[in-house]
This record gives sequence, C-alpha cells and structure tokens, in this order.
Amino acid sequence: MAAEQSPILILTINDCPGMRVVRVIGAVYGTGVRSRNIVGNFLGGVRAIFGGKQAGYLRMIAQTRDDALEQLAEHARSLGANAVLGMRFDSGEFNTGQGQAMNEVTAYGTAVATEG
Repeated sequence: MAAEQSPILILTINDCPGMRVVRVIGAVYGTGVRSRNIVGNFLGGVRAIFGGKQAGYLRMIAQTRDDALEQLAEHARSLGANAVLGMRFDSGEFNTGQGQAMNEVTAYGTAVATEG
C-alpha cells in the first residue's frame, strides 16, 4: 500500500494568510503535454467549421492543466516544501512535425516551507 503524500498548498497570491513562511526553497514547475487522437482532431475540425463550444478541446486543456498542477506539487514536495506561492500558468501548442498538435501547460511558482 502506497504511503499517502502530504498535501501541497498551491496559491496564486504571494503570501499565505494565517501562516508564516519560514524558508523559501525556490522556483518549482510542472508541465503537462497532451494531444487529441485522430478522431478527436477530425471531429474538432468539423465543429470548428460550424462554430461553437469545443468540448473535447476544453476537456483536454483541463486535463493538461491538472497534470501540470500535479507535477508542480510533486516537484515542490520533493524539495521539502509544503506550499507553492505565486503560482502561474503558461500554455502553448506545438506541432510534432507529423500534423499532430500538442497542447502544453506549465504551472510554476515559488516553493516554500510554512508554519502556523
């Protein structure tokens, strides 16, 4: 049975109300990369012709963002942090050179140790 991992508090603000930062550990990041399969890309292309909400792409982006946050928390945990302050997202898309678009999301912030 796997040991339960300690939770990492991830905040977009630069301080943690009610807690005191006792050690700044440094920059941490996590990156998620996903692509849709050929059927999803085809259906997305058909939907784009008619306009409207792109539910498949929205799900993919949400999953990629969640992957990035999970990686960010793991990176912070591995350095002994219990919180990440000033978290931000950066995202983009790139082509693998074979006509397959990949969605990339990076979450980054400052890992800290807090108490209180």
